[in-house]
Amino acid sequence: MAITEYFVRYLQRRDVLTETDIAGLRALPSTHVCFRPGEVIVPRGRLATRSCLMLRGMAARQHELCDRPGERVITALHVPGDFVDLHGFVLAGLEHDVISVGVSEVEFVDHDDLRQVTYDFPHLTRLLWMSTVIDAAIHRQWLVAAATLRSSGHLAHLLCELYTRLSSVGAAQDHRFTLPLLQKELADILGYTPIHVNRAVRDLRADGLIRWTGSEVEILDWQRLARLARFDPEYLDLGRVRR
Repeated sequence: MAITEYFVRYLQRRDVLTETDIAGLRALPSTHVCFRPGEVIVPRGRLATRSCLMLRGMAARQHELCDRPGERVITALHVPGDFVDLHGFVLAGLEHDVISVGVSEVEFVDHDDLRQVTYDFPHLTRLLWMSTVIDAAIHRQWLVAAATLRSSGHLAHLLCELYTRLSSVGAAQDHRFTLPLLQKELADILGYTPIHVNRAVRDLRADGLIRWTGSEVEILDWQRLARLARFDPEYLDLGRVRR
């Protein structure tokens, strides 16, 4: 499946695309690249000339702590269909790295081609803007979850969100999905120690909410998990609205 197909689904969940819109997306030239676990997809600081769309796997925004070498904070996860670093199209450079979580595949789109889209397709331009606004909404919700939920509820919120985002583009179904995160990486996302993350996973399993084997997660009781997480997908803006 071409990456544009996932991105088309991402947009179609939120607006009606015309045949001209879809043709414009599918005509975007792109370069397909595979990355190994932990490999840098987009480096921080460098003036970007292209942005990437997730095709398979996951990517994370990683911030290194300058006063604590070797320590990091992960402030976003990206899944198939996400335009990961679209904000780099209008910024002089990123303040974080984008790294591969597990094995991943992306499609790079040159900024010159994106610039042409903004000239030729005003509707698509608004939708590209929308995708960056949704990224910001997800980040805000992460802050709210971190401030208001205990460890098991916080982890439950992340699982609910990731499944919802993946299933909305057809990359997950039947409450099963692949999560190629190590416990250390989950700790970097949630702000806990790996020991606390291990306890949170254990609690969700013991309560019969999830089955987690290797990188495969199955949500056994969606309603109870979402209630524990206080999960409301409204911030993902999945309603179809003319924009």
